[in-house]
Amino acid sequence: MNILITGGAGYIGSELVQFLLPQHKVTVLDNLLYEKDSLLRYVPDDNFDFVKGDVRDTKLLDDLVGKADIIIPLAALVGFPLCDQRPKEAVEVNFEANEWLAKNKSPDQMVIYPCTNSGYGKSLDGSVITEESPLNPVSLYGQTKVDAEDVFRNADNCATFRLATVCGPSSRMRTDLLVNNFVLRALKDRLLVLYECEFMRNYVHIWDVCRAFKFLIDNWDECRNNTYNLGHDEMNMNKLQLAQKIGEHIPVEIIKAEYTKDPDVRDYIVSSQKIYDKGYHCLYDLDVSIKQLLKAYKIIDSPWYANY
Repeated sequence: MNILITGGAGYIGSELVQFLLPQHKVTVLDNLLYEKDSLLRYVPDDNFDFVKGDVRDTKLLDDLVGKADIIIPLAALVGFPLCDQRPKEAVEVNFEANEWLAKNKSPDQMVIYPCTNSGYGKSLDGSVITEESPLNPVSLYGQTKVDAEDVFRNADNCATFRLATVCGPSSRMRTDLLVNNFVLRALKDRLLVLYECEFMRNYVHIWDVCRAFKFLIDNWDECRNNTYNLGHDEMNMNKLQLAQKIGEHIPVEIIKAEYTKDPDVRDYIVSSQKIYDKGYHCLYDLDVSIKQLLKAYKIIDSPWYANY
């Protein structure tokens, strides 16, 4: 099938392409805001194509969507700091472009949309979060992603993911994600200063995210028109537990400093049992993630790869 990935040169997209080739034809649309070379390894594959452009260009998007059997809308301003810096663009890219996609795709075209489980905000009673739990986004980023998820949930032949915090190396690296950042700081400084370290998060390896997209495509009839939390349930942990796990791989001093606050106030335990019940399972745990990141940081000379 013909797959269109918007934002496909980014952190997830640049890895996802390899999981879809050569079984499918993949076209990536991206404005190359960040690294320009994250997709170069796919150039020799005849099933790969690239278009430089912006998802807000509806004329261009209409032409590309018309050729696609499957659409994976990854294009977004990702993370609350970037969205707070560029709020108008965040609404246009994260919500309005996806609203256009949902309204203009044909009923037989498949869409897999990645939302974020940051839309859950903070668990008020400490109970485990499932797909039926209320959404309570605490940032513009979370709100725009949740709003876009709503339009796809109301369209036929769509499925949506609510992603845990993704970790692991990528051709378009990010070191501002929590696991990736903690491993980098432990390696460079041998020190992790933690605040609000009891806040719970959940994580998932980037390759397990990519595998999940392919799983949905391969099992579409059983999975379509549903929303799935996507994380590794054994990777629900607080910041202190994460730091201690990193300390099993590299010597690091851990300091608790409760004199400041985390502006990202998410705090929850999330269950991905719904997609597990469909037959999907994660392969890569936190130990694998840390080992891979330590290798990656031996290669990267300029270590700060962020979305702001």
